[in-house]
Amino acid sequence: MEPMKSVDIEQKRIEQKYDKGLVASTFIKYSAYIIIIFGLLYFLVRYVFPRL
Repeated sequence: MEPMKSVDIEQKRIEQKYDKGLVASTFIKYSAYIIIIFGLLYFLVRYVFPRL
């Protein structure tokens, strides 16, 4: 008969870190991109296309 073997089970918990500052800075960056693109489109429609 084999003796009982004791096995220790290690449990790992993975927690995702949520940085609000990083999310806010990314939101500001992409908002600036969108504003610049719409500003450029507005300029093209308002000033460039009527002259063609």
